[in-house]
Amino acid sequence: MKKLLPFLSEYKLESFLAPLFKMLEAMFELIVPLVVASIINDGIRQNNLKFVLSRAAILVVLAVVGMIASITAQYFAAKAATGFATNVRHALFDKIQTFSFNEFDRLGTSTLITRMTNDVNQAQSTVNMVLRLFLRSPFIVAGAFVMALFINAKISLIFLLVIVLLSVVVTVIMKVTVPMYRNVQNTLDDVTLMTRESLTGARVIRAFTEEEQSYNRFNEKNSLLAHFQRSVGRISALMNPITYVIINLGIVFLIYNGAVKVNEGVLNQGEVVALYNYMSQILVELVKFASLIVTITKGFASCTRISSVLDVDNTLQFVDDDTCYDNHAVAFDNVSLKYNQSDEESLTDISFYADRGEVIGIIGSTGSGKSSLVDLIPHYYDSTNGRVTVFGKNVKSYDKTELRSKIGFVMQKAVLFSGTVRDNIRWGKADATDDEINEALKVAQIYDNIYEKNGLDTVIEQNGANLSGGQKQRLSIARALVSKPEIIVLDDSASALDFATEKALREAILSLDYKPTLFIVSERTSSILSADRIVVLDDGHTVGIGTNKELLKSCEVYREIYLSQFSDEEVAVNE
Repeated sequence: MKKLLPFLSEYKLESFLAPLFKMLEAMFELIVPLVVASIINDGIRQNNLKFVLSRAAILVVLAVVGMIASITAQYFAAKAATGFATNVRHALFDKIQTFSFNEFDRLGTSTLITRMTNDVNQAQSTVNMVLRLFLRSPFIVAGAFVMALFINAKISLIFLLVIVLLSVVVTVIMKVTVPMYRNVQNTLDDVTLMTRESLTGARVIRAFTEEEQSYNRFNEKNSLLAHFQRSVGRISALMNPITYVIINLGIVFLIYNGAVKVNEGVLNQGEVVALYNYMSQILVELVKFASLIVTITKGFASCTRISSVLDVDNTLQFVDDDTCYDNHAVAFDNVSLKYNQSDEESLTDISFYADRGEVIGIIGSTGSGKSSLVDLIPHYYDSTNGRVTVFGKNVKSYDKTELRSKIGFVMQKAVLFSGTVRDNIRWGKADATDDEINEALKVAQIYDNIYEKNGLDTVIEQNGANLSGGQKQRLSIARALVSKPEIIVLDDSASALDFATEKALREAILSLDYKPTLFIVSERTSSILSADRIVVLDDGHTVGIGTNKELLKSCEVYREIYLSQFSDEEVAVNE
């Protein structure tokens, strides 16, 4: 919680005024039993109606002033709590934007969503409750004890005993429940993940009639969450009954001793009633405080989870290195890559280069490291060993904005955002004109499809749900092309296209007048036949580099891939 306190710094005044007005309200409440005692002793016993009415008027004034103080405190507490939550959300979102692919791989999307929503809401409730009750409840408990001390020192020992017992109960329950609430939140992450996967993959689930199995998996995880919640709920639920038992036993003991003192002439009836009212105030406030402790316990667990995200730093390495290592557009020099939490290298000793305007094909079986290889060009990951250079400069020495402005990267999975076609394409270039967007759409072979609808104002639903797989891929390609990057990377981004459309797309990119360097990652040999060089990967190793004809003669892995897609006659022609 301490790490999140700076987010309240903008609301220091509200954070001070909220408990202050609550303290004022508490002071007025502590006066009420004394007024009631005076009504009994000096009004009712003396049969003085005028005195009773005057004191009743004072009670009304105390109630009105207390209500005003309470409403004011609620306002300031709510303002501070909502402002705090807003600041935390902004900080979390900004922090997440700085994460590299490593951090996303390690943390996962579902837990980040849970922490930005459920955990922040829980922290907001905690701040609100703390500002309103954390000082008020102890103040009334202590104030009631002091008032009882002034009325009768010996009877006040009953108050002291009750307060000590309740403090022990609250402390023990809090220590037990804090780690249990962490388990609840962690399990909630898993439920969120399963929900997200089930919703995004709903069509696949239905296609394979896996609805029942999907439900069973979700039910199992959801039942575990319910079990954890019930377990911690049972313990937390002990707070109120134990509190009531202790308080009511204290009241019984108080009334008994008060009656004895009245018979002895040590106390009068009004003072006994005042003591009873003070004990009742302690009961009410400790019940509130018990609820506050439960909220704080949840809040501390949530705040810890939020802080753990804010404490995560981008693990990408950046160095000061102005050395110009070569004159190639892209070069790999004995590059190896090992992902975090992985025991084996995904890439080992990769060396090749691409000059300006060249076409480089990357091919290999599934899991051979094709995507891992091209992910190193825009510095999405750090190479474990070796060096990757772009236009002669180490990628680790680039400012990420400068580096990625040179690269148009189209990933395997096409990701589009809700909005219009224009909005989506401008992710590639914020100030792109309609003419530039249309040009990119034509190169990406989707111009006609878009203008069959509403042109650039065509609405794209969330995740491009109203588009086919091929349309989403081509829009993603257009988004990468609109800024006219010097390097274009197509990471198996034409897999949903038919051969004719893919060929037209490839020819359109190759005919661009500014001649970008093009990397084509594909499992289709037809996509890379005309490449200037083809890099063949197998289990993270380079097993061949050359043209199509060279590799058919020298690389068995490439030949096997080619034979699986072409006939022997076509192989003979190409050889």
